[in-house]
Amino acid sequence: MASSPFADPAFYADRYPTYTALRKASPVLPVSLDGGASTSAVVTGYDEARQAFTAPLSKDAGAYFADKPSGRSLHPAIARTMLTVDPPEHTRLRRLVTKAFTPARIDELRPYIRALAEQLVGTWEPGTEVDLVEELAGPLPVTVICQLLGVPTSDRASIRSWSTDLFATGDHARIDTASHALAGYMAELIEAKRARPDRSLLSDLIAVHDQDEDRLSEDELLSLAVLLLVAGHETTTAAIGNSVLALLQHPTELAHLRTSPHCIADAVDELLRYDSPVSIATWRWAPEEVELTGTKVPSGSPVFVCPGAANRDPAKFPDPDRLDLDRANAASHLAFGHGLHRCLGAPLASAEVEIVLAVLLEHSPGLRLAVPADQLVWRQSRLVRGLVALPVNV
Repeated sequence: MASSPFADPAFYADRYPTYTALRKASPVLPVSLDGGASTSAVVTGYDEARQAFTAPLSKDAGAYFADKPSGRSLHPAIARTMLTVDPPEHTRLRRLVTKAFTPARIDELRPYIRALAEQLVGTWEPGTEVDLVEELAGPLPVTVICQLLGVPTSDRASIRSWSTDLFATGDHARIDTASHALAGYMAELIEAKRARPDRSLLSDLIAVHDQDEDRLSEDELLSLAVLLLVAGHETTTAAIGNSVLALLQHPTELAHLRTSPHCIADAVDELLRYDSPVSIATWRWAPEEVELTGTKVPSGSPVFVCPGAANRDPAKFPDPDRLDLDRANAASHLAFGHGLHRCLGAPLASAEVEIVLAVLLEHSPGLRLAVPADQLVWRQSRLVRGLVALPVNV
């Protein structure tokens, strides 16, 4: 049995050597994540991860922890969302929000996203240093999802702060406090929208709660609103930062995009594969014994599927540690998951990364790192692989 691979602080700076070592040991490996006797199955192989995403694994954390007191005070709207339930409940909830992220709806948003990106980049003075996370990668996705949900402009900084706290791995008090602050805010916003409906997605969800035959309960309405708000920007912020950093570290590929801007949409798939914003997928466990490409996962075992590792599996992606914007099978990446729980907002996230890169290429052609790459600070989160800051010279 391997000891926890995630305890070393070096893992957060560069987790790919750890993933490679785990995969070489076994693409499905029992690992102690807390230093105790209990183990979890960590899935690092591509085929194994793809199978795990469709295997009879449960996402119902409530069922798993029912007889395991945690001492936590996470708000129920965060503890039980569409990400932590199984079909048919998951199927019903997902169906109610799918229409918000159709290709047609995303196309309608593109001009707004483009204008917002140009507005943010347009404030940068040539010859200055800016933090691309703070000035672009962070505010753009949170502004877009807040616009969709109808969150007032004056509240968006608080939303971003609470959301960041939710992903503070290991800091349970900070996470729990943020969960109550965010859920409390959204409950108040729901009442405000109920009193004065508008054309926002949140008003649409309230209408489903109040009128639709297949209606949402009040708890479901709140949990969906919170989930959309958080999931709608956190990983996209990471994806933008990771993508820009990857290009700045690979000048040949960056030059290729500058001369062929029509290739940006396809390049996004390779950028997501190369440095996936979701490094370890959300919670799963095996209600009964499951076999993943020949490896048996015992009944009751937690399962951690690692898209970040699967996307660097040489059996699927030759020379996986190389950024290759012409990679033929890049679209096969698992950065958005796979199967029933594949990221609902994937079309929106891809569009935001694509548009940001296009705007940067047009408006900041001389962009470069302001510090050596090994001095960059990465977020201490198992789930999200993203930068705390990305200082660049304009």
